[in-house]
Amino acid sequence: MKYWLVKSEPSVFSWERFVKEKKAVWDGVRNYAARLHLRGMKKGDPVLFYHSNEGLAVVGIAEVAREAYQDPTTKEDWSAVDLIPSKALNNPVPLTEMKKVKELQNIYLIRQGRLSVMPLEKKEFELIVKMGS
Repeated sequence: MKYWLVKSEPSVFSWERFVKEKKAVWDGVRNYAARLHLRGMKKGDPVLFYHSNEGLAVVGIAEVAREAYQDPTTKEDWSAVDLIPSKALNNPVPLTEMKKVKELQNIYLIRQGRLSVMPLEKKEFELIVKMGS
């Protein structure tokens, strides 16, 4: 099992909308590193859902429901996955708080903030979830 974090602007696709729709096709990713991460996701992998640009916080936990397939928004070689929401965090975990935690200094969200799909180590995932409980 691997652990992941995906980013979405709330004005484009919020956690609330995700929960209401009960599923999301995670498409439209046009970054080669993020594409590799999408292709590495396996059904059942846990995923942190991060609000970018507005909010700047991890707000929930999702799960990979369908592994990588051809992105339906293009004929070029890009991938999509399906995600389903698992649960909202009791308290959003702001980026400012994650930056203060030594154990999180190497996550892509802090080192390479523009990446929209990124892997996490199990201990990093669990620490962020604990911060949000």
